[in-house]
Amino acid sequence: MRELKLRKCNSCGALVKVINNCHCSCGIICCDEKMEEVIPNSVNAALEKHIPEYSINDGVTYVKVNHVMESDHYIEWIALVNDEIEEIYYFKPGEVAEATFNYDKGILYSYCNNHGLWKKELK
Repeated sequence: MRELKLRKCNSCGALVKVINNCHCSCGIICCDEKMEEVIPNSVNAALEKHIPEYSINDGVTYVKVNHVMESDHYIEWIALVNDEIEEIYYFKPGEVAEATFNYDKGILYSYCNNHGLWKKELK
């Protein structure tokens, strides 16, 4: 199953989706530094506030992240990724971090502006 690959600049915060990964020693550069690979579920933070939760009803997957949506701390997006699709919902502070997808197996991702990338397999 295809997974989402991201790199982040530790200087400016730029986030880049990697389609074909660089296999040379130079890596992907931003602000004169190598961008770091973003590894899901690797930050020491509350799992229950970052990992997407879902339910399935009549062929529709309902996804929610139980997270604050404040101006300085919020879920930026929720995505469903598999071998066939990549669908993303973007959020702003004050909105509710909820999304709906046509049911399909894959990986659900959420991205917190402070605590990075989180994932859960959709079975």
